Amino acid sequence: MNDSELKRLFDSADEKPPGDLARSRAQNAALDAFDTARLSVGDQGNHDEPRLTPEITEARRKMMVPTQRWIYSGMASAAVVILGVALWVVQRPVAERDAGPLEITLPPQILSSPPPGNDNEQHALMDAKAEDAARSAARAAAESRQAEEIFATVKTAKRAGEDYTSAMFTPSLAAAPQAYDQPTAPYYEVSGRDEFEHVAPNAVRLAQEEPVSTFSVDVDTASYSFVRRQLNRGVLPQKDAVRLEEMVNYFPYDYTAPSDADEPFKANIAVMESPWHPGNKLVHIGIKGYDIAPAEQPRSNLVLLLDVSGSMNSPDKLPLVKQSMNLLLGELRPEDTVAIVVYAGAAGTVLEPTKVSDKAKILSALDGLSAGGSTAGGEGIRAAYRLAKSSFVKDGVNRVILATDGDFNVGITDSEELKGFVERERESGVFLSVLGFGEGNLNDRLMQALAQNGNGIAAYIDTLAEAQKVLVDEATSSLFPIAKDVKIQVEFNPATVREYRLLGYETRMLNREDFNNDAVDAGDIGAGHTVTAIYEITPAAAKSGLIDPKRYGREATSEQNLHEYGFVKIRYKLPREDASRLISQPIDVDTSSSGVLMREARFAAAVAGFAQLLKGGQYTGSWTMDDAIALAQANRGEDAYGYRAQFIQLIRRAKMAESMASPR
Repeated sequence: MNDSELKRLFDSADEKPPGDLARSRAQNAALDAFDTARLSVGDQGNHDEPRLTPEITEARRKMMVPTQRWIYSGMASAAVVILGVALWVVQRPVAERDAGPLEITLPPQILSSPPPGNDNEQHALMDAKAEDAARSAARAAAESRQAEEIFATVKTAKRAGEDYTSAMFTPSLAAAPQAYDQPTAPYYEVSGRDEFEHVAPNAVRLAQEEPVSTFSVDVDTASYSFVRRQLNRGVLPQKDAVRLEEMVNYFPYDYTAPSDADEPFKANIAVMESPWHPGNKLVHIGIKGYDIAPAEQPRSNLVLLLDVSGSMNSPDKLPLVKQSMNLLLGELRPEDTVAIVVYAGAAGTVLEPTKVSDKAKILSALDGLSAGGSTAGGEGIRAAYRLAKSSFVKDGVNRVILATDGDFNVGITDSEELKGFVERERESGVFLSVLGFGEGNLNDRLMQALAQNGNGIAAYIDTLAEAQKVLVDEATSSLFPIAKDVKIQVEFNPATVREYRLLGYETRMLNREDFNNDAVDAGDIGAGHTVTAIYEITPAAAKSGLIDPKRYGREATSEQNLHEYGFVKIRYKLPREDASRLISQPIDVDTSSSGVLMREARFAAAVAGFAQLLKGGQYTGSWTMDDAIALAQANRGEDAYGYRAQFIQLIRRAKMAESMASPR
């Protein structure tokens, strides 16, 4: 078919009205396709110019190949009707589209009247082909939303008297400005480009050869939220996304809290049987930070560094960021200040430091943000730090809060350069916390590195409820540090412990000598925060070890300190001090723990075991998800916020996802 025939076909569509039955079927097909599209995954996030899709090509072929005049007329007319309905449906204002599926009631005589004409067989064939073509066209319009641009261009070109057949195939389609609200960029489809650092699980160590284990504390929770989102979608998370310590530390624990800010936490130690390895034991180390009373909270100087690049144009990204920041404002005091810096292609200041008492001004600045452009995250971080230092509060909280999907693709992209910059800036007293949003191009690896080097937390917010947890329920622990550079060192007694293994904290391991070196950075603990670490040990007398004894080596024979499994040391600095302090406590073989502490330790073990199963269960033997459910259910405790009940449901979803992923 040449251009002149195609032009004639479109001209004829205006001259010959479609049959009533064809028209009603076409409308119904359009509405079915539209409702299906509204319930499906969002549009592809492609910034390139629109391209012709196979569906559109197939729809045109079905409309134009037949040579009989009556088929041309019926199919072209039906296509015009269906595309008109589809375009009107898709191009309705956003508020109308979100109201729900559109319903159109057609007159009964249209639905019941037979097609006009003398030849029933021809009309039946015409209607069938018209309906088939209409459904194909509707499917193409609903799935790609490119048909609307094509026919809008045709309509504009035809009105201007131009050759609209060639305009249909023009690569650059510029639609006329619309009088209604519409997104500035297409919603992004999950593309599977999430980046997580691959780290092998901690290995089993012989206490006689390596009796000392040293690591930095970690209060991040991003891994749990991301894993939860994947499982709620019926998908098993990739193994690198599962960080055991973040899964465990997602939950608050009822540990004994210190009473004095000068000693901001104390160790709660419990020893229990290993649920998945009979003969082994779990050494549970729990820390709860000193909680600051509202009257004692220092002033806050916050800079919100918000990613407004095109990849943030999704309901679970920029709109959720705005809602989350609104929740955070409710937790600040009137004299605290908030500034807003955005980045997308270039960084800019949207709001200079403004007192929270002028909340309307801050909310207005947030509401005015929209997504569009590429990402210049490196430049944004620099601009945010400059603004934070310009309004620095002495003896207060000076923090940059980065909200992003982690897609740093323009500007300063070298991760080592970014980490180095953040590390240098933290010496000025400005810290960095990172909040991750969305999925599909989540650069978790870089966000974790930035938060660790910036003395802040890394959290993943997938729902408004999670924003409530991180920014409201745990606001004091997220904003106000009570100890910095917190390190834990455990020395195991070879006379009582044969083997040990630290569960998680693979990215937080330190050298033995780093423990006493105050120049080595480590994690911070916020007010009221709880931190949990778990070691699995094989007692010296047990036969459950994984490493055979040396044939020619000398085994431990000392009977010194046989009542101790090991010794725990915790080194930390107070927020305004540069010299570290030390607290220590032995791990007694006959440790007597309260019922509350043992309950909390068992629940943490259930979470740790579940995390290991998600990573492949290298050390969990025949222990199953059903065992994890039973252990968690029996030790759920009060569960004021319902997090633990949610976790039990999450294990059940993992079971279903696992069964669906298993080969039949």
